[in-house]
Amino acid sequence: MPGHPSMLLLTLRVLMLYHYQSHGTFYNPNTVGRNGEVYCHGRLLETVQMARIFNDSKTFVDMKMKQNPDATLKLFDDFMEKYEQGSTPPKEDVLKWVEDNFEARGTEFEQWIPDDFTKSPAILNKIKDKDFRNFAEELNGIWLELGRKMKKDVADNPELYSIIHVENPVIVPGGRFLEFYYWDSYWIIRGLLLSEMTNTAQGMLKNFFSIVDRFGFIPNGGRIYYSMRSQPPLLTPMVKTFVDTTGNKQFAISSVDILAREFDYWMTNHTVMVKGHRMAIYGDQSSGPRPESYREDIETGKDFKTEQERENHSSELKAAAESGMDFSSRWFINENGTNEGDLTNLKTRSIVPVELNAILYWNAKIISEFYGYKGDTLKQVLYLKYSEEFLKGVEAVLWNEEAGIWLDYDMINNKSRNYFVATNLSPLWMRCYLPARRQLIANHVIKYIEEQKLDDYPGGVPTTMLQSGEQWDWPNVWAPFQHLLIVGLDNLDDDRTKAVAQEWAQRWVQGNHIAFIETGAMFEKYLATELGGHGGGGEYEVQKGFGWSNGVILDLLDRYGSTITAASGKVGKLSVYTGLAAIITTMLSSVRWFL
Repeated sequence: MPGHPSMLLLTLRVLMLYHYQSHGTFYNPNTVGRNGEVYCHGRLLETVQMARIFNDSKTFVDMKMKQNPDATLKLFDDFMEKYEQGSTPPKEDVLKWVEDNFEARGTEFEQWIPDDFTKSPAILNKIKDKDFRNFAEELNGIWLELGRKMKKDVADNPELYSIIHVENPVIVPGGRFLEFYYWDSYWIIRGLLLSEMTNTAQGMLKNFFSIVDRFGFIPNGGRIYYSMRSQPPLLTPMVKTFVDTTGNKQFAISSVDILAREFDYWMTNHTVMVKGHRMAIYGDQSSGPRPESYREDIETGKDFKTEQERENHSSELKAAAESGMDFSSRWFINENGTNEGDLTNLKTRSIVPVELNAILYWNAKIISEFYGYKGDTLKQVLYLKYSEEFLKGVEAVLWNEEAGIWLDYDMINNKSRNYFVATNLSPLWMRCYLPARRQLIANHVIKYIEEQKLDDYPGGVPTTMLQSGEQWDWPNVWAPFQHLLIVGLDNLDDDRTKAVAQEWAQRWVQGNHIAFIETGAMFEKYLATELGGHGGGGEYEVQKGFGWSNGVILDLLDRYGSTITAASGKVGKLSVYTGLAAIITTMLSSVRWFL
């Protein structure tokens, strides 16, 4: 067989078919026990969340039960017997019952100082500008604030918690996000490796391996109420970053089967046929509102007439959450087929997203490389074949010749979605294009940047150009997408795109530095319209911390620290008045979630 091309091809086709069709859903209901009846669904969850006893719905589902789930559910039934059947308990009664039977959020953690923390990592020596060097040193110190280690009680009594137990400590995003988040961790791990915290980064990767072993995939975040949806699958690129940084190919060899299992989960549960190509989409496998945003989901779905319509709406919300972009007009398809509307127009499951398919191309290519290290030629060729199939799909379905860029695809109206989203340029990051087309693509990209006026914004490239009030729309700017754009432009290896990449890196680091000097904090998101302005909108107030923002800045300082400075760089062409108007509008839009 090794010397017979037709037999090898037949074997590959059989293996690919098996991977597409085997196993069904990878979700194992046994990973969520009786605590799911408290934190994920049921009358108790509905009563507490609809009482609005906390400003942030996530607060309750992160609290620890004082007694086991059966006892807690019995106490709740006894509590509800005091009220007439069908009546709603007063808010103050619900609050007292919760305080009597739950501990405050955060009690699952103990103090932890990483044993590999280095006060002065070598990256500092690469940064020419003194202010930026001090900035990097401050960011390095923030890892100490974002570290979390679970108490032994979480392993001994997991049924009392919503948190998913992991063996090793983690670095979390910050703010309201006390647990690991999947795609955040890619940029966190890059930052940790630049901070020489190799043991911490490796421990987080091993946690993820154990979770894939239990769940079949990585949940959105480290809570059981996230356990039926994922996020952009960046575990394999995380491992690639670790291997490239440490030179530890044995780590790649030991992890490749678990990475292949996660890839197969996406192939089995998240792909559809479009124009004859198997393409990936975001989705969800649970029912009902998001537990951590229960009331918000009920309220946005209240105008749907049937239970099925409300259930579809909940699924669209969770699919958008799986994308990481919760929420954005990117996922709106209204009756006219455009991106205008609100959350009732979410059609995430009907949109083929550019970055997800490029990421899966990237995954397959890396897994093929790792199987090569292992000496497993058959699987090396198999996953290379997967990468080639995704590349063909990205070219055939998502590349739009008229726009001169990749565009999401609307499966309802069978058309490209010709609206700017930062992810339109994401294949540059993964090099998901034919090498022979590199120069042509560079020409298209430069023209696209000019046409979309992407260089006009002092605070960074906005995620979209539509101001909907949702946090992933204009005028907000997010660290992961700035990194994606900058690295992608640099990857093209064209003098013009490399110059734009460096200018955008200068602008982004400078803006983050200004905000840090003014506030002493790193933020989850920033404003495109103001150098150093931090963003707003969405379901919760802007969060400080912030893991991926820190990691992106460290990465950019590693790349450009010898040339960029705190006192230089263009700031874009928008006026201060435009920036002020955007800030006011964004503040007003965020208020609606707390009225």
